[in-house]
This record gives sequence, C-alpha cells and structure tokens, in this order.
Amino acid sequence: GYTLPPPVVERIRRGQKQRGVIILTDPDHAGERIRRRINKLVPGCKHAFIAREEAMADNDIGVERASPEVIRHALSKVRTEQATPYTEFCLQDLLASGLAGQASAAEKRNFVGKVLGIGYANAKQFLQRLNVYGVTREEFVRVLTELESNF
Repeated sequence: GYTLPPPVVERIRRGQKQRGVIILTDPDHAGERIRRRINKLVPGCKHAFIAREEAMADNDIGVERASPEVIRHALSKVRTEQATPYTEFCLQDLLASGLAGQASAAEKRNFVGKVLGIGYANAKQFLQRLNVYGVTREEFVRVLTELESNF
C-alpha cells in the first residue's frame, strides 16, 4: 500500500540522520507514489531506479524480482536531489533529442533514464528529473551519443 506508518517514517528519518537513505522502490505507479511520499517526509534522501523490464518475473513487478547485479548497478548510479534544481534542460532539449514528440520517445527515455540512473518517466517528469537530479549537459550529450548507436 501507499501508507507509511509513523514508526516506519521515524526509522527512515533516523537512518537518514545516521547514515543516509537510498530510496529504491518498485518501478511502477505505486513505487513512484511511495518514493515521492518518503522524499517529502524525509528530505535529502538519495534515489536509485530499476527499469520495469529488469524488475519483472512471472507477470509480477518488484525490486525483489530484480537480479542482484541489476540492484548493484542501480545503486552505483544513485542520484541526490539538488536543493535548488538546475535549469540546465528545457522541453526543447527533449524535442530536439527525440525524447519527446516522437513515436519512439518513450522507448528512448527509458534507455536514457536507465543509463543516467534516473529511471523512466513521461516527458514532463523526465525533464524534471534531469534538472532535479543534477544531470550535466556533458552526461546528457554522452548518453545521446550512446542512444544514437542503439536506435
């Protein structure tokens, strides 16, 4: 469910103060809602993402379905939300790179999100993630070059 009981929130807060917290939720709508809720209640958490196709087995989706290698890879690409989000990217960047406004845009965002470690999102949320998680122009261009060789 989406409910975070107060004792759970308190444990997360304590963990954040003592060592830091990495939020790794299921790559579905419920997981995103839980991520946003934790992030709102416990600011300063780091974020890791797993692609939907890497968390599927037997018609079920969840972090527990991902292989240890996939989880390690996601954790190696942890991102921290910027206190003041960058304004490096705008919708024009997504349109120009084929990440919005094209039939293949969703598939391309999935690829780019996986490589950058910011997960999949619709165009509006993807743009927000690029800026909030501090993706640099250099990283973006590097991944677009990789994208071109895969599409």
